[in-house]
Amino acid sequence: MIIKVLGPGCNNCKNLERATREAIATLGIDATIEKVEDYPSIMGYGVMSTPALVIDEKVVVSGRVPTPTQIRELLTTSTKGN
Repeated sequence: MIIKVLGPGCNNCKNLERATREAIATLGIDATIEKVEDYPSIMGYGVMSTPALVIDEKVVVSGRVPTPTQIRELLTTSTKGN
């Protein structure tokens, strides 16, 4: 699983990355986290509001930081789909 955190490095982007790493550790998922900070790449995902979370090239959250529980649910749903 490849997870991308899209955002220029603002506090919300950092919070999203931290919460995502915690969720991965809690679930014991084998995943790679990549930070995408350049605007052309972010816009390539159709994201107009950061932070955003991308799981296996699908934007699942944009413009807000989901709760850790919501992130775990998104990750669990994504792993079941594979």
